[in-house]
Amino acid sequence: MGAERTDRGERERAADRAAHERPHPPRVRLDLPLVRRRGWLPEYDPEAFGRTSERIARFLGTGRFIVWMTVVIILWVVWNTTVPGHLRFDNYPFIFLTLMLSLQASYAAPLILLAQNRQDDRDRVNLEQDRKQNERSIADTEYLTREIAALRMGLGEVATRDWIRSEFQDMVKELEQHRVFPEESEERDR
Repeated sequence: MGAERTDRGERERAADRAAHERPHPPRVRLDLPLVRRRGWLPEYDPEAFGRTSERIARFLGTGRFIVWMTVVIILWVVWNTTVPGHLRFDNYPFIFLTLMLSLQASYAAPLILLAQNRQDDRDRVNLEQDRKQNERSIADTEYLTREIAALRMGLGEVATRDWIRSEFQDMVKELEQHRVFPEESEERDR
C-alpha cells in the first residue's frame, strides 16, 4: 500500500512538472482564446501610457513648465552656492544638476515623440475619413449633375404653356386667313 502511494505521488509530481514545462496549456475549445502566461516584463495599458505621455508632453510645452524649471534651477544654484558645505547636496560644480537635467531631457524626448506619433496616427485616421467623405460628396455631386442633365433633356421635349399658347395663336391666325366658316353661318348660330 505504501509503494502505491509513493508511486501515485511520483506520477502526480511528474504530471505537474510536465504541465509546467509545456509552453501553453492545451485548449479545450478552439473558439476560446489561449490563456496567456505571465511574462517576465511588467504588463501595461498602452492607451493609458499614451494618454499620460501626451499630458506630460503638453505640460513640457507650456510656459508654466519653463517658469517652474527656471525656479528650480535658480533655487538649486543658490542653495548649493550660499549654504554651508555640509548642507549642500551638489558639492561639485553642479554635476548633479547636469545629471538631473540630462535625465529630465532623456525622458522628455521619448515622451514627446510618443505623443507626436499618437497625434500622427489620429491625423492619419482623420485624413482617411475626410478622403472617404470627399469621395462620397463627389459621387453624390456627379449623380445629381447627371440627374439635372436628364431633367433638362426631358424638359426640352415637354410642351410648355407658352409654346402651346403660341401654337394656338398661330392656328387661330391661320383659320382667320382661310375663313373656314363663312360669317353668315356664324350669325345663324348665334
